[in-house]
Amino acid sequence: MKALIQRVKESSVSVEGSVISRIGPGLLVLLGVAQADEASDAAFLAEKTANLRIFEDSNHKMNRSLKDTGHAMLVVSQFTLLGDCRKGRRPSFVNAAGPEKAENLYEYFVQKAKEMGIEVETGRFRAMMEVSLINDGPVTLILESPSTQNG
Repeated sequence: MKALIQRVKESSVSVEGSVISRIGPGLLVLLGVAQADEASDAAFLAEKTANLRIFEDSNHKMNRSLKDTGHAMLVVSQFTLLGDCRKGRRPSFVNAAGPEKAENLYEYFVQKAKEMGIEVETGRFRAMMEVSLINDGPVTLILESPSTQNG
């Protein structure tokens, strides 16, 4: 499982011209699910994301987490994170999980984040979405679950 995380001042998702989710300060999480991923991967990434110290403290050091700040998380499914571009000119998505498995693990990630007390907004699974953001910093990181790092 891969997550592209962006620290944002604000972010929103629109579907068919209507805003369906919006957050103020927090994290935009683009989440990709691989075929080999399990619930433990989603739980690992949710915990890592919620506790990642990438918000500034009073000394302007990245020393505070989403949980410390009380900021929100906007989670958007993004199977293209699993695209393999090493060969040819067209990405291969053979390692991406199928829609049913991906949606279940996406929802499980969201559930685990909410269980940690994080305010979570979401995109719409399998919809064509427009994602807007104001990146804060900019700060953008890629997180991978252990199974993705080893596979």
